[in-house]
Amino acid sequence: MAQRWDIFCTVIDNYGDIGVTWRLARQLAHEYGFAVRLWVDDLASFARIAPGLQPALTQQQLDGVDIRHWPAQDFPATDAADVVIEAFGCPLPERYLAAMVGRARKPVWINLEYLSAEDWVAGCHGLASPHPQLPLTKHFFFPGFGDDTGGLLCERALPAQRDAWQADAALQDAYWQQLGVPPRRAGELRVSLFCYESAAARQWLASCAAGSQPLRLLVPQGKVLPDVAAALGLAQLPQAGDVLQRGALTLHVLPLTDQHGYDRLLWSCDMNIVRGEDSFVRAQWAARPFLWHIYRQDEDAHLVKLEAFLQRYSAALSPAARQQIHALWQGWNREQDIGQVWQALPAVLAEWQRHARSWPQMQLRHGDLATRLVQFTEKQLQ
Repeated sequence: MAQRWDIFCTVIDNYGDIGVTWRLARQLAHEYGFAVRLWVDDLASFARIAPGLQPALTQQQLDGVDIRHWPAQDFPATDAADVVIEAFGCPLPERYLAAMVGRARKPVWINLEYLSAEDWVAGCHGLASPHPQLPLTKHFFFPGFGDDTGGLLCERALPAQRDAWQADAALQDAYWQQLGVPPRRAGELRVSLFCYESAAARQWLASCAAGSQPLRLLVPQGKVLPDVAAALGLAQLPQAGDVLQRGALTLHVLPLTDQHGYDRLLWSCDMNIVRGEDSFVRAQWAARPFLWHIYRQDEDAHLVKLEAFLQRYSAALSPAARQQIHALWQGWNREQDIGQVWQALPAVLAEWQRHARSWPQMQLRHGDLATRLVQFTEKQLQ
């Protein structure tokens, strides 16, 4: 009988939390043959990245995963799984906790934490936390960048799929044609933009339009569109399918796609500007230079997390490239004008491109997150 896993997710940042748990659920089902239930409180948001999902259904099968609606009240009676994951600290329903207690062999209970490159993560990864009243123990599982963390989500076949795609010019040409994007012009830079609302984005768009570098910007529908409208002087929000031309800047608004489609966009661009956690990891697997718009936190805690990653990511780069990337990332996330930094980027771009190709290989030396998670739970089940 297949091992049973339950994953619980509350949708907070539209696509970030559900993006991570949906990838994990599929990978556990496809690569390990586990029976996976994914409990989600907001199926409407989920459906935007999983077009086959029907938000009105409380239970459905999609891509090998049993999708369940997690109601705010009256959680249904159900058996607890062998492994239970609460994603990002979402509290489990009381009725489900009772089902966990009722099992003769208690489930492995995992709190899957947010990704961080900070040094303290290694010391907290795998720590046990006994429940104060119930005979249950929760373990903290931290994604991360060191061998002593939980690693990063990556399907086994993904690197080979990416390499095949990026080596096939005809396939990429057909992809661009499908999106209504013309063939590349000589000297053109193609960049995807999927970020939060940002004053830096507005200033950057205006700077790119006034610059000399031909830039074709691919913008999936999302939170940055009001900034696009403001920067380009539009009276209303641009819609999917719109093509906007301002000076050296050509901007295409794309419909929001599923996760596979977004991967292909990342693989096809010269550089990617991404947000949150899920897109942040996928940009790394794309093996392209990227800029991370991190989720803003109180007291600028997000800037500490940003710098921790930058220190790791840029450690093998030359001082000039390291300084340029730090200035670009920090400037964007501090909502500063990065126009001059962007104009100087070509001087270090070739080095950054080489580094972007080697970085994913280094991160997968000791296994991806699903592999490490399965190994961890198997030890607890022994």
